[in-house]
Amino acid sequence: MAGMSQDWEPVVMRKRAPTAAARKDEKAVNAARRSGAEIETVRKSNAGTNKAASSSTTLNTRKLDEDSENLAHEKVPSELKKSIMQARLDKKLTQAQLAQMINEKPQIIQEYESGKAIPNQQIISKLERTLGVKLRGKK
Repeated sequence: MAGMSQDWEPVVMRKRAPTAAARKDEKAVNAARRSGAEIETVRKSNAGTNKAASSSTTLNTRKLDEDSENLAHEKVPSELKKSIMQARLDKKLTQAQLAQMINEKPQIIQEYESGKAIPNQQIISKLERTLGVKLRGKK
């Protein structure tokens, strides 16, 4: 055992250098400020703006301007609005009472009866069930 010797040199273990994400961490930046280290701040080009979303709209608006087709939502037909109003009045209900019965806002009933609403088959079927009349398929 005469040829063996002990190696007593110190072994130093260190943490890894902080990653880029860790260097941007608020705690790390504050610690660097306290120690007097130099801190670089860079403003991103579109930071805090919504330019990315609005830049593509010019293409869409040009397409809409070039499109000669008349695009409009489907409205409630006059026969439907008259039959809803007549059935509601036959049951002696107000628009608000009818709206409450079908779990909708009174404004929905107003829009249907004035013809401004976009027809929704679910709402029409609720109206049919509540009023006890057939509102669709009378053509």
